[in-house]
Amino acid sequence: MELLFLGTSSMVPTKERNHSAILLTYGAENILLDCGEGTQRQLKMAGVASPKITKILISHWHGDHVLGLPGLLQTISASEYSKILEIYGPRGTKKHFEYIKKAFFFEEKFEVKVREIEEDGIFFENEDFCIEAKLLEHTVPCLGYRFSEKAKRKIKVDAAKKLGIPQGPLLGKLQEGKSVTWKGKKIMPEQVTYEKEGKSVAFILDTVMCESCVGLAKDADILVCEATYSEELEHKAEEYKHLTAKSAAMIANRANVKQLVITHFSPRYKNPEKLAEEARNYFDKTLCAKDFMRIRV
Repeated sequence: MELLFLGTSSMVPTKERNHSAILLTYGAENILLDCGEGTQRQLKMAGVASPKITKILISHWHGDHVLGLPGLLQTISASEYSKILEIYGPRGTKKHFEYIKKAFFFEEKFEVKVREIEEDGIFFENEDFCIEAKLLEHTVPCLGYRFSEKAKRKIKVDAAKKLGIPQGPLLGKLQEGKSVTWKGKKIMPEQVTYEKEGKSVAFILDTVMCESCVGLAKDADILVCEATYSEELEHKAEEYKHLTAKSAAMIANRANVKQLVITHFSPRYKNPEKLAEEARNYFDKTLCAKDFMRIRV
């Protein structure tokens, strides 16, 4: 699993920071979280082809999080895209998507499935991972997301060798959690396999402090969280329903996450490392996101 930060500014982009967008890659899945203005150019600069995107998760419909969507869709449409593009977002997403199609002239040559998420919980699941959402508190309907890899059974190599079980279908069945018979003896999966817990990443991209933030981030390996303002501008954060670096750190602390990555910085901060330093007063394991930064999870 890898995170690629494509844009880390807030309402106004800067020379160094584009509007909000993050790409999560997991196997063949390329999941785009938000699509601020200029996202497809950021993808190109990062060496990622737009048609590789499989899902788009919209946190909310403020311009700095979605203005890159029309251009991205147009490029995908011209690329002989053979998959079904899945777009998820809060209440009103279907309406906004229809407005995009009416506002711009481009042929929709591929299938798009748009789903609105109106309540907390898992909205996508397969054998490898699940994605859940929680409603956050912002000036418009807004969602936070969590990507969770499912636990996988791994082979205890020494135990398998001791029992003489050969590589092949028998080990495959044991890895699936099924018992097998080998040399007249029943072998249980617990004898030669162990369960490895999956990784998880939570995304809180625009909100004020609320219990949903902590619930979404609970025990996550990485929490990616907006930190638009410093503590001294807490009044602005409250007015515009954003988080300070301190608030992001307090969420990470309460949720017992392993790593906090702050993003979505006000353009007033030419060096957002100041915000990371502030956050570290409350949560030591804090990183400051930069455009094109990659993190292996």
